[in-house]
Amino acid sequence: MGAQTVVADVADELARRVATGEYAPGDLMPSVRQVAEEFEMNRATAQLVLGRLESYGFVDAHRGRGFTVRDVRAAGGLDVYRRMFRLSMHAPEVAADMFRNIVAAERAIVLEALLAYTEGEHVADPQMLHSAIDEMEALARGTNPAHARLLSLELDLVRALLSELGLSMQRAVLNSVGEMLLEVPEAVEAYFAASADLHVLVWRALLAVWESEGGPSDAQLALFEDLFAMYHEKVIARFDDLVGVDSEDFEQGQAASA
Repeated sequence: MGAQTVVADVADELARRVATGEYAPGDLMPSVRQVAEEFEMNRATAQLVLGRLESYGFVDAHRGRGFTVRDVRAAGGLDVYRRMFRLSMHAPEVAADMFRNIVAAERAIVLEALLAYTEGEHVADPQMLHSAIDEMEALARGTNPAHARLLSLELDLVRALLSELGLSMQRAVLNSVGEMLLEVPEAVEAYFAASADLHVLVWRALLAVWESEGGPSDAQLALFEDLFAMYHEKVIARFDDLVGVDSEDFEQGQAASA
């Protein structure tokens, strides 16, 4: 195992302790000497580990004091959140809480894109849309559908709509959210709480609406929003099941601590 791999692995372990609350905001991180001793490495490598942790945005360096834990939940950006989510799988309740927030962000962006595109002028290349959905259908009909590829295709479709709508900031956030999801197998699996075939049917229905002359009624749009919300509830419940969290107990605990 190379030195850079060791540095990355140990930095991830220390970042995991921050992400799961084992090291609290404001705490003094283990010193270079302590890191070297715990992970059986020389002090130069331990210094690189703590420097890597600082570059991740998980700690702050203080001359003469060492490194202190940042309040990554309050002050961290999307890159920090992405790393925290990936490292939180060993703390199911932390992972479940973060996944709910990721789903809420993804849902808001995707719903905005789909509704805005449905209610406005349809300018995306129809052939591109048909080709992407055809590929989704071919994958969905396979014996073991490649869920990561299917999710990537769906994200590509939404990304194309956001580009056509000129929603560049939402596209950037969706890109980061997509990376968070695709790095975590449980998250990818959760997005297919409903069968892959159903995902294809929804996109086919949307495409039919976009290519029609009349467009959907207000009642049809309201029904779509309700179904979209129900789908995401199933996604969250599936993720809870995959990481070993009781959804009802978790929500009661969240309500009690609010």
